[in-house]
Amino acid sequence: MPGTSRMPVSLRQGIDSVKRSRPRNPMQVVNLNVDLIRNIVFFLFLLRWTRRALWKLKGRGLFGTLFELFTDARRILYGYFLRLPGVRTKVRAQIDDALTKMQAKMIPAGQTRYLSLPKEGWAEDAIRKELEALATMDHTRWEDGYVSGAVYSGEDDLLKLQTEAYGKFTVANPIHPDVFPGVRKMEAEVVAMVLSLFNAPPGAAGVSTSGGTESILMAILSARQKAYHERGVTEPEMIIPETAHTAFRKAAEYFKIKLHLVSCPSPSYQVDVKRVSRLINRNTILLVGSAPNFPHGIIDDISALSKLALRKKIPLHVDCCLGSFLVPFLDKAGFDSQPFDFRLKGVTSISCDTHKYGFAPKGNSTVLYRTAELRAYQYFVDPSWSGGVYASPGIAGSRPGALIAACWASLMSVGEEGYLKSCTEIVGSTKKLAEHIRTHPTLAQELEILGNPLVSVLAFQARGDLNIYDIADGMSSRGWHLNALQNPPAIHVAVTAPVAKNWERLASDLEAVVEEEREKERVRQVEALKMGGNTKTGKQKAQGDTAALYGVAGSLPNKSVVVDLARGFLDLLYKA
Repeated sequence: MPGTSRMPVSLRQGIDSVKRSRPRNPMQVVNLNVDLIRNIVFFLFLLRWTRRALWKLKGRGLFGTLFELFTDARRILYGYFLRLPGVRTKVRAQIDDALTKMQAKMIPAGQTRYLSLPKEGWAEDAIRKELEALATMDHTRWEDGYVSGAVYSGEDDLLKLQTEAYGKFTVANPIHPDVFPGVRKMEAEVVAMVLSLFNAPPGAAGVSTSGGTESILMAILSARQKAYHERGVTEPEMIIPETAHTAFRKAAEYFKIKLHLVSCPSPSYQVDVKRVSRLINRNTILLVGSAPNFPHGIIDDISALSKLALRKKIPLHVDCCLGSFLVPFLDKAGFDSQPFDFRLKGVTSISCDTHKYGFAPKGNSTVLYRTAELRAYQYFVDPSWSGGVYASPGIAGSRPGALIAACWASLMSVGEEGYLKSCTEIVGSTKKLAEHIRTHPTLAQELEILGNPLVSVLAFQARGDLNIYDIADGMSSRGWHLNALQNPPAIHVAVTAPVAKNWERLASDLEAVVEEEREKERVRQVEALKMGGNTKTGKQKAQGDTAALYGVAGSLPNKSVVVDLARGFLDLLYKA
């Protein structure tokens, strides 16, 4: 027929078979698609957790992974145990008793308490009188060098200058740079001076903060944002030494970052760089080292961490908050040092507290970046707020310009020569104290210094039968405020300018306390032998009791109790 063509029989049969093979029920297609999606989701789930398991095995090893699983299971089971009615009641009673003792010490009875605004404002003389009474309340005598850390200078002339600088800028707020241009200028100059101190390259940048914790938080936020925007990391992980400041753990909790703690084994107590390397994966956003760390005063092997960071193309943060204005001057002062700053190519950020050995008033710190691009990742900008475009360099909005002015005045007053002199005196006194502990017959026999501290912090543990926490108690009874450590149990002294002037008294009191504890231990052992018991029993009981008091016990039960104690203590801080 014109205009038509005949289809071959074989092709027509093929089309008919295709028609017959089509599912007649549309639900069959739906079921097929659901099954396909379910299988894909299951495959991705399996892939994700298989990858996590492999990373865990790579980083921790088989035995390390099993130990972590055992620890987690033990912690969960112990949590259920603490919820049992009888146990919970007993633990609560012990916590309440400890908090009552803390309250009696922190909030002495008989004080006049002001719980609401006065009907009429006080006269200036009345306020001055009350301020004087508050300033002279019974306290540990930091002025005489009895406090580890806390107050780093305390020189009268510098205090007067800081007070004067503060007074001139009491109402200043850096959030309004056009209203307070002088504060903006001083803040920029403080950051520039600290960058110069840490050998920052051209193009480096920084920000001032309220303290070391904020500096650390900002550096971690910058690293997290950089990893998200440049590599698409949505499940960030961070690797830190177990001795790194607890602000890193706080940041991990605040910013939802998985945290890997790496051991710092004796005798060096430096972070194990090989273990750091094994824990790195595609989600790793930051490596961390300390110069020095807070517990033992040890500078990590920053050179090795820098090489690792460069090889893996991961940012490296160095926490110099405690070392601050001492570590940059170690070489010039003639002391041993280790590379730690921007001269190491892998170092991308540094935190430095100007309110420690920079002698500025409390509330001053800096975070430094190798590039301005890294600094920009910590900025917050909101272009759509109805109040206008809002931008801030860090967590805080309004900030006290008076503190910046007092910090600037401190740095300009002390100067490079002044900081070099303070490094010589403070680090020199620390080394004298360390040498005294190592060479004195009694102290050398009973105490052991941890690692090789190069700066101003000295930590020591008990060698033999003595309980280091009992020694801490003995020093407290003599007016000293030292820091108790854990893992391992130890005491540390952060030598400041006031402590440096009084280190010989510290050494003398330490000798006396150790002798007293030796005598007590002899008596305990004699009594135990008379009763036919184990001579170690007395020590073990004392160790448990004292550790629970300090919150430094290694067992899970004590850790759980300490969390509740710490929360109660924080509540007491705001109890009028």
